[in-house]
Amino acid sequence: MPEIAGILETVLYVDDLARAAAFWGGPMGLSCIHEDHRMRAYDVAGRGVLLLFPRGGSLHPIATPGGTIPPHDGSGPLHLALSIPADALEAWERHLAAHGIAIEGRTTWPRGGVSLYFRDPDGHLVELATPGLWKGY
Repeated sequence: MPEIAGILETVLYVDDLARAAAFWGGPMGLSCIHEDHRMRAYDVAGRGVLLLFPRGGSLHPIATPGGTIPPHDGSGPLHLALSIPADALEAWERHLAAHGIAIEGRTTWPRGGVSLYFRDPDGHLVELATPGLWKGY
C-alpha cells in the first residue's frame, strides 16, 4: 500500500468570503498565505492549510499554468477540528468569549481530551480539541 503522510488541506465553502476571512484571520488568528478573487488559504500551525472558497464558486474546472483543477463545492454546516495544547483550553474559552463567540458544547473524552464547539459566521461547526481525543493524539 502506498503511504499517506497526512491531511494537507481542509476546505470550507462560505457565503461571504470577506466575512469568513475576517473571522479566520481575526479571532482565530490564522495567517493568510494566499488570496485571490476565488479563495483564501490559511496556514494552520505549519501542518496544514485551511482553504475558503465562495459557495458555488468552484463548480467549473479551473485552468492553471500547471494543470486543471476539477470542480468542487459543498453545502450545509460542515465540521472541522483544530488541535490545541491542553494548557491553552482556558485561554481559548476566554478568547472566544471576548470576541462574542458562543461555545455551543464542551465534551470531555474517555481518553482525557476536551473539545470545545462553536460556529464560524457560515454556521460551520468548529472544534478545538486537546490531546487525548483520539489514539495518537
